[in-house]
Amino acid sequence: MINIKKEAIIDKSRIEPKPNVLVSCRKDGEDNALAVGFASNASLEPAMVMIGIVPSRYSYSMIKETGKFAVNIPAKNFAETFKYLGTVSRRDEDKLANIKTVTGDIVDVPLLTDCPVNFECTVVDSLKPENGTHELFIGKVEKVHCDEEFLEDGEINWSKIDLL
Repeated sequence: MINIKKEAIIDKSRIEPKPNVLVSCRKDGEDNALAVGFASNASLEPAMVMIGIVPSRYSYSMIKETGKFAVNIPAKNFAETFKYLGTVSRRDEDKLANIKTVTGDIVDVPLLTDCPVNFECTVVDSLKPENGTHELFIGKVEKVHCDEEFLEDGEINWSKIDLL
């Protein structure tokens, strides 16, 4: 027996669950972070990730011009901050003024220290699909930081993190 499925509206459909990541960046000493729903692995060797950002977002030009960003993976206890970073614009206030950050070891970007995992990335390519809503940035992972409690033999044990 074949399971007959109904057609879904294309422009309202997307792959779920989407990852909840916070992308942070720095330009000319100014730091920012935003919630990004378009993120994924792009390559294993070398390690690369992809993020999608709408060009009207404040962080877009920061990443486009510097070629640098960090992907910060939040746990559920960071949900309120995640919502704040996803709804307030840097145009209106310094969103990272009261959030703990450190500068990456290799890439000059802020890392959100309350997120258990952080990826320092440099842009190796970008693509803006014709008529698409997001520009896709491919970032080479230069360094990964992880809270010690979630590491096993140097690898991240994702099952131990209560991901947002």
